[in-house]
Amino acid sequence: MQLITLASQTSANLVQYTNNTVINRYLNNFDWNKIVADLTSKIVTIILLSILFLVIAKVGKSIIYHVFHHRDLKKQQQSTLTNDPGRKRNKTIYSLLENAYNYIVLFFWLYSILSVMGIPVGTLIAGAGIFSLAIGLGAQGFVSDIVSGFFILSERQIEVGEHVKINGIDGFVAAVGLRTTQVRSATGTVNFIPNRNISTISNLSRGNLTSLVDIRITPEAPIKKIESIMQDVNEKKKGSNSDVIGDPLVFGTVYLADGSLAVEACITCKNGTEDDVQAEYLQAYLTALQEAGIDLPLSPQTVQPPQKPTAPASTQVTTPIKTK
Repeated sequence: MQLITLASQTSANLVQYTNNTVINRYLNNFDWNKIVADLTSKIVTIILLSILFLVIAKVGKSIIYHVFHHRDLKKQQQSTLTNDPGRKRNKTIYSLLENAYNYIVLFFWLYSILSVMGIPVGTLIAGAGIFSLAIGLGAQGFVSDIVSGFFILSERQIEVGEHVKINGIDGFVAAVGLRTTQVRSATGTVNFIPNRNISTISNLSRGNLTSLVDIRITPEAPIKKIESIMQDVNEKKKGSNSDVIGDPLVFGTVYLADGSLAVEACITCKNGTEDDVQAEYLQAYLTALQEAGIDLPLSPQTVQPPQKPTAPASTQVTTPIKTK
């Protein structure tokens, strides 16, 4: 009974509150029909603009793809090389152009949405000093990325599909964009590197490369015999692999980074084939050494490198004391 009484009192208070002439007069100042109509119009306009720009993005990217795909097929028919520089350049320009097109469409879409909402973008950016300064500082890195990417592309330091090492990251160039360069490592990981952070680029796809084959040995191993066997392997394999350029060279005994001894061979080969050539010759060397009955260490044998001789310490000569 008390709850019913309390509810009736609350309802009466709400009716009295809404019947207040001041609130009614304030709410009547708004043209609710116009507000709802404007809001509905803006929402519909934003949806239609979003659909329009989505269609523009899809159509533009499709046109770019078909143009560069046609050029790639044409270059593929004209060239018999698997790593044709022209095709790599074509893929690089396609990646950059697609990336730039996405940014342009996104910019105009945002500008249109803000304009529909009644926000004067140009006046806002020009008039708000602190806001403009914040945008300028934030865009400083973006501009640096674009400038760095421009010089990387104009100097043709890298192309899509090339084997590179960038800031210690080893892999193949997957894409070159306005802001970032994508490098796919051997494990399949895609590394996104901001262009402004690229300090060192090692391009492993330009010119011939040298594969180093190290056969670890013990200090007691017959080094001359091992080198002779490796030379015989080089003679037998001469001309069998078209990727090998020139004759392999048995360099001799070397110290490795872990302090172990090894007999090293240098093999010049075409870029992109260095891993296969290294594996092929390593297998051939090990097989020949095993057949010759030469034991190789199962684990690295650490050997201290020879040091410069030091002057012998002075010795004191004592004379015997005569006793009476």
